[in-house]
Amino acid sequence: MKDLKKISLISLGCAKALVDSELLLGSLNKYNVLTTDSHDQADVIIVNTCGFLDSARQESIDTIFEAASLKIKGNLKKLVVMGCLSERYPEELSKQIPEVDKFFGTTNQNEIIKYLFGKDHVSDDPNYYRSLLTPNHYAYLKIAEGCDNGCSFCSIPLMRGLQKSRTIDSILWEVEKLLDNNVKEIMVIAQDSTSYGWDLKPKSSLANLVQELDKSGIDWFRLHYAHPAHLSLKIIDALANSSNFCRYIDIPIQHGSDKILKSMRRGLDSNGINKRIELLKKNIPGINIRSTVIVGYPGEGDDEFKELYDFINENQFDRLGVFTYSEEEGTLAENLEDNIPIEVKHERKGQLLDLQAEISLKKNKKMIGNIIKVIVDKSGINTSVGRTEFDSPEVDNIVHIKDSAEKGAFVNVKIDNATEFELIGNIVN
Repeated sequence: MKDLKKISLISLGCAKALVDSELLLGSLNKYNVLTTDSHDQADVIIVNTCGFLDSARQESIDTIFEAASLKIKGNLKKLVVMGCLSERYPEELSKQIPEVDKFFGTTNQNEIIKYLFGKDHVSDDPNYYRSLLTPNHYAYLKIAEGCDNGCSFCSIPLMRGLQKSRTIDSILWEVEKLLDNNVKEIMVIAQDSTSYGWDLKPKSSLANLVQELDKSGIDWFRLHYAHPAHLSLKIIDALANSSNFCRYIDIPIQHGSDKILKSMRRGLDSNGINKRIELLKKNIPGINIRSTVIVGYPGEGDDEFKELYDFINENQFDRLGVFTYSEEEGTLAENLEDNIPIEVKHERKGQLLDLQAEISLKKNKKMIGNIIKVIVDKSGINTSVGRTEFDSPEVDNIVHIKDSAEKGAFVNVKIDNATEFELIGNIVN
């Protein structure tokens, strides 16, 4: 379409959705268009939606309506919606929001390009480059799409389908391109990274992938979304023997009560999860563990919540995210009575966050006096902000550096103070 000169891309949701947006943006950059953050100046707005939780769905819908209003008060000619929400409810959304010109799913970047420009486009051709929406020094690496796990509360398989692992060669090719663009840190992501490769022919595994990634020139890799039931000793050994994987792992345990874990269909009870954590700590000394949990799941009484609270207190996770349960249409848990009042869910979430703040402060104070390698995310005149190998961007702790440092650089920082979620120090040689 010759009259489409400026395109604005709005990316909502998780890191996996962000990668989808980056793939689309890389494709758009091959055409004679400008990408802009000024939505009111755009001829085309593309909204990449999230459909995982009520709050995320509402944010997506609000964003679409806000963009649609620019057809009247702005320059907008085309409004395109993609992503998880669009994948799951295309007919309902098209009826509710007729201002949207076209709905696409989660992995329809090529179809979007064809719709906008009337040309076939293959995103994995030799001239294709992904365009990062993160700071230039770090990126996310999606190693698989979809999920085979039948967790009772999760709608991801309904939106993104069953697991489809990428080949190791295609992943290494992308890492090489990211390295060429001076990326220094890569977050390895999938809905369940630990089951990577099971669906390939011939089969592969995350352990094989870790060994191959370890041969690349990337300074830091970090592993996210490792399902505890699939975290094998082979994977742990591969991480332990690697030279460029951070001593960091993200393991969503979801709960600490055996009753709730069984209802959630998580594959392990609390004892099984504890054994995985013990193996990690034994085989990778100094590893920091991030986890996420859900409060307010159906049937979570005071006793079950106490089991969760005690489980977190016992394990002293280094980083923790807490979500309140949200009933998801089409999931197994939809058949359970969502019987926990919303105020109780929020109260329990607050209790766990308070506990984690105490744990984090205690751990951070132990870092005072240490010299730590830090990657710089933000640079100012007399101050900078960075992260240690134990912290992933956006979700974990930060290091406040009382010196100016180049964005993307690695510096050594001597820690002289700490708060619940921040280390403070100066650069040392």
